[in-house]
Amino acid sequence: MRITLHEVSKGRGGQALPTTSLEFHTGAVRFALAETEQRPAVLGLIASGRMRPETGRVTIDGATDNRMLRRTVALVDAPDVSDPHPDIALAGVVGEELMFAGLGATPLHARRWLNQLGYGELASVPIGNVDPAARVRILCELAVLRDGTQAIVLVAPDRHGGSPDGWWRIAMEFADRGYAMLVIVGGSAAVALERMQEFDAVNASGPIAPLTLDTHAEEPDGSVSEDGEADRDETRHDPHDAELTASDTETEDEEGAR
Repeated sequence: MRITLHEVSKGRGGQALPTTSLEFHTGAVRFALAETEQRPAVLGLIASGRMRPETGRVTIDGATDNRMLRRTVALVDAPDVSDPHPDIALAGVVGEELMFAGLGATPLHARRWLNQLGYGELASVPIGNVDPAARVRILCELAVLRDGTQAIVLVAPDRHGGSPDGWWRIAMEFADRGYAMLVIVGGSAAVALERMQEFDAVNASGPIAPLTLDTHAEEPDGSVSEDGEADRDETRHDPHDAELTASDTETEDEEGAR
C-alpha cells in the first residue's frame, strides 16, 4: 500500500498547512516535518483521510478514496484530535481502545492486555506521565488491534520529550511488521533523526528546509487576515472517526474509520 499526498495545503494561503507533498508505504517508516501548534495535527488528519485539503489530493495506491484511507490508516496521538487526556489512567485509555476494537474492555481486560505487553505496572499511572517511548508503543499497539489497519500516522511524539531514538525504533519495528508508518515531527526531532545515520531515517517530504512560519497573510488590498484555523469536530466520541472538511464535518461513512 502506498499513500501519496500531492501538493496538499489547508487554510487561506496555506496558513494551517503550507503546500506539502510526501509519500509513505507498506514496510517502511518515514518522517515528515510540520511546525507550529496546529500543523502537525492538520497534516495527520489529511494524510489519514479525515480532513479534506484546500488544494491538492491524497491517493491510496493511486486512487482517491477517503473511505479506504479512514479504514486502513490509524491516526495516533494527534493533539486535540485523537490524543488521550493526560489525566486518564493508562488502564482507562486501554479499556476505551479495546472497546473500539470490539474486544473485552473491562478494567481486568485492560490490565491483562498491559501485562501481556509488559507494562502492567503502569496501569494506574496517568498516561501524561508515561515514558514517551512506552506511550508510543502502547498507542500504536492499540491502533493495530482494529480490523483493517494497515498504516499508522503518528503525530508529534517529540512533544512528549525524551530522545527520538526511543520512539523511532518502535516505529521501525511496526514497519518491519508490515505497516506503512508516517511519523510527523518538529524541526529539532527531524534534524536529530537525519543525524542518526544508523536509523537511515528518510524524510517523506524531501530534504529539511526552514519553514516560513507566517502567522498572518496579506489580502490583495493590504489588509491582514488571521484566517487559517484548522477545522475541528466539536463532538469527539471516537476520536478516530469522522472526516473533517474545509467548511463542515462530513460523515460519509463512519464504518471502519479510526
